[in-house]
Amino acid sequence: MELLLATAIGLFTAAGLYLILRARTFPVVLGLTFLSYAVNLFVFVAGGVRVGAPPIVTGAPMTDPLPQALVLTAIVIGFGMTAFLIVLAVRLRRETGTDHVDGAP
Repeated sequence: MELLLATAIGLFTAAGLYLILRARTFPVVLGLTFLSYAVNLFVFVAGGVRVGAPPIVTGAPMTDPLPQALVLTAIVIGFGMTAFLIVLAVRLRRETGTDHVDGAP
């Protein structure tokens, strides 16, 4: 299970960095979203993955609920950030006529 999660985090990070280095706006937004997914998965895994364990029970093996709450909050913030970046990219495309990040055709 740990190898699968580490591989998924690595793939999300690699794909996100690759897309951020593109010269177009949509791949940059998609790359930021992939990096957000990688960080969310990392925070979730850092809290410990226990299948079938209750979140809060005294005396039994439990799962820490704080990383789950942090990831839920980060998902909402990431969705808002992605929506803002898409609106900003559309506005930039309308104003400049190109979707290059550096403004050159």
